[in-house]
Amino acid sequence: MGSSLAQVSAAVSTYRAPNLRTWIGLNGGWKFTKSDVSGAEAKGFNDSEWTSINIPHTWNADDGADGGNNYYRGVGWYRRKYTPPSSLDGKMLFLQFAGVNQVADVWVNGTHLGQHKGGYSRFRFDATGTLNPGQENVIAVKVSNAKDPDVAPLSADYTFDGGIYRNVSLWAVDKLAVRMLDYAGPGVYLKQSNVTAASATVTVTTKLWNNNSTDRNVYVRTVITKADGTIVKDEKSTEKKITAASGSQVTQTITITNPSLWNGLADPYLYNANVEIHDVVHNPSGDTDTVTDVVTERLGLRSIAVDPDNGFYLNGKQLSLHGVNLHQDRAVKAWAVNDADHTEDFDLIKEIGANAIRMAHYQHDQKDYNLADERGLVVWAEIPLIDKVTNSAAFTDSTKDQLRELIRQNYNHPSIAFWGIGNEQGSDDDATNNLLDALAAVVTSEDPDRISTYASHLGDAARVGLHTQTCGFNKYYGWYYGSKDSDLGDWADKLHTDINAPRKVAVSEYGVGANTTQHYLNPPKPTPGGQWHPEEYQSLFHEAAWKQLTDRPYIWGSFVWSMFDFASDGRNEGDQPGINDKGLVTRDRATRKDAFYWFKANWASTPTLYITSRRWTHRTVASTEIKVYSNASTVTATLNGDSLGDPSSSADRIFKWPVTLQPGDNIVTVKATIDGTTQTDTVTWTLDDRSASSKIQAEDFDEQSGTKLYNATDTGSGLYAGSISPGDSLAYYNVDFGATSPSTVTTRIASGATATGTIQYRLDSPTGTIIASVPVSNTGGWQTWTTKSATLSEQATGKHKLYLTCTGTGGDFVNINWFQFQS
Repeated sequence: MGSSLAQVSAAVSTYRAPNLRTWIGLNGGWKFTKSDVSGAEAKGFNDSEWTSINIPHTWNADDGADGGNNYYRGVGWYRRKYTPPSSLDGKMLFLQFAGVNQVADVWVNGTHLGQHKGGYSRFRFDATGTLNPGQENVIAVKVSNAKDPDVAPLSADYTFDGGIYRNVSLWAVDKLAVRMLDYAGPGVYLKQSNVTAASATVTVTTKLWNNNSTDRNVYVRTVITKADGTIVKDEKSTEKKITAASGSQVTQTITITNPSLWNGLADPYLYNANVEIHDVVHNPSGDTDTVTDVVTERLGLRSIAVDPDNGFYLNGKQLSLHGVNLHQDRAVKAWAVNDADHTEDFDLIKEIGANAIRMAHYQHDQKDYNLADERGLVVWAEIPLIDKVTNSAAFTDSTKDQLRELIRQNYNHPSIAFWGIGNEQGSDDDATNNLLDALAAVVTSEDPDRISTYASHLGDAARVGLHTQTCGFNKYYGWYYGSKDSDLGDWADKLHTDINAPRKVAVSEYGVGANTTQHYLNPPKPTPGGQWHPEEYQSLFHEAAWKQLTDRPYIWGSFVWSMFDFASDGRNEGDQPGINDKGLVTRDRATRKDAFYWFKANWASTPTLYITSRRWTHRTVASTEIKVYSNASTVTATLNGDSLGDPSSSADRIFKWPVTLQPGDNIVTVKATIDGTTQTDTVTWTLDDRSASSKIQAEDFDEQSGTKLYNATDTGSGLYAGSISPGDSLAYYNVDFGATSPSTVTTRIASGATATGTIQYRLDSPTGTIIASVPVSNTGGWQTWTTKSATLSEQATGKHKLYLTCTGTGGDFVNINWFQFQS
């Protein structure tokens, strides 16, 4: 006999929920094939030749991030043999999939349990009576990430990895339990209202299901506890009858006095709401009261609001939301990430000092929302409606279902303040707006207490941005268009003052690309789709952007695009095919880019002292600058042990010293006292002359020609060092030919079918003396390499600037991997 409220003494002050559900992880022991196989759902199918894998798994970890947009989008099959414990006999059994992209069909022992459409939400299938406890069963899953006109997203600027890329598990529950098939939600929904420091109202809605063959008399007991188990509220509902094989709903209203509020980073306080299901049997000899199920959900009490002039409010106090966009992708694993990976991501987000996350562009794993709850990050959650729509009932229905899944599965997370209904629709037509209007209505119906939003990149008055309570704008001034220095702020001011009705505005995306191996002091704006994305430009961009955003309190939130580099197989830019390189951290999480520390110095309370351009270790120009990001009041610097003057102060957390490097190694050291503790940072930069007899690759930017250069390492496998088109020049400083002129130069080159002309080696200027010419012709493609040798026509001794200029009329550009002079 289980516990009942009547049996709990008034002296009892703590509560511990009984563990009545069984959860079994099913991530191990799967077989996989990347093809569509007839009959693979059958229990007796021979899968012995398939590959053994574990979940999480994706088949696009490699081809989804190599460029060319030719990754596999099709069908893959998974099979697993599994014997459930005999103790589960008589229980309700549910197979749960946390994420499968994007259409999944599930069989057990050849019986089709169902199909799920949508690649990002959790789903469950009832396997009771099909999955046999105590016996060997076969689970088979057919997965397709092929384009489907009925399922969003139809397209997007990221790779759509296929596979069972999140956890798989089995749940066993009593026949009288909280409902498991309510869009795979928790079945217990905690609606909070009238939240103040004095009191808070929580309406607890519990959805029940009686799968017994007889009616049941049921009541619900809800126990609200602190994290340590101390009981805050303990209330039960009135008893009600639930007929056999049917469901019902119980609603309780609970008031908590003097609540501890979930207060963002300052204090993300969480209660537990424990909901017990009691099965009561009335007998002449005495009633029995059995607890058949318990669900525990976290409860964070807070109020949220957005004001058109003063931005976001948490618990009645203005809170400027500054954060990042987060994708679920990382190097090597792609989407098949685990809990430790999610935790590492949130550790980095905590380090940078963000207080908000836009979880782009889809429902994320539950681990992410749990971490946001625990760490006090305000979340914008959204569905994957991106770029395009299909004007059909099937597409509308499946998109609305994805939104319902997002809301119900995540209803109880206090971190979530915003439900996003879409991103960057490319058309403002009726079909798009009718769908957005329907989605906004779903938010109102499912959860009117949170704030609906949308991310637009169309005009400010476009209809797509007018359906929701707030609107975010994806603005890329200083990258795809416009200037980084003032256009973002000017745009925001104009929108804030020129629209008749007050707009509640966020900047949902802003950012630029950066390759940590490419460097240039104060570079001009690169070509977004080009191969040259110097790290320093990203820093300059974010310096300018953040100064504009922080001065405008009416912008309720701003979100950097993005926290991490991620796979977008259709891209080929920044010397990283298949990668969107706008992250503040590299895709492998190994390198925090300079701009990361700019935000850390502005956002985080932890001590920050960071020398920028630290990876630009090899220098060929003596005149440069030391630039430091720090939240110290003053910073001192030395170069090779020599002081650079009095302590430098800064009003904007940027500290600079102009310096002249000496030949050889140069040691830069900076110091500051922050919160009473001395902080130190140091780097070594080497100023070298280049020897003409070494292999020379591009390491700098030729400001005269604007040609894009790459800093790559020759592995013989197709990496390229520089591209050059007719009329362009590549510049190399301080090339030392020695006392005796070399006789030949060898160039590793690749070019397309229509490339013609020559590569001219010139001394001292783009029009200087020609010492050698290398003919350009078709090598078979822009990454098909050949080496060409040419005899020097003029003597070259001593140190010179060396220019490689391209002549010709061909339509294909030429890639240069390296060149080397020989005696």
